Amino acid sequence: MSKTVKSSCAPGSEVQALGSPAARRLNPKKLLLSKWTAAMPHGKEKHFIVTGVIQPESPATRIENIELEAVYTRRVFSLSWRDLGDGQRWLQGWQ
Repeated sequence: MSKTVKSSCAPGSEVQALGSPAARRLNPKKLLLSKWTAAMPHGKEKHFIVTGVIQPESPATRIENIELEAVYTRRVFSLSWRDLGDGQRWLQGWQ
């Protein structure tokens, strides 16, 4: 059983509560040094940390990409920050 709670931040927007798989609200400017766990790890790469937020050339353009670094192998790759909202692939924090 999940409960839907209306938010006062934007008309018509709803936020799922009480343990339901809701889309996370992420702010790309606050992702730097955040920790993430891959839901399906590959090659000992399970835990990741956001090491960079790639700033667009034009200040008026929104941030689109981040850099993730695998803690164990130190491999760095670029990813759209919106992909972190996919609960099937990424879990927030180290688990």
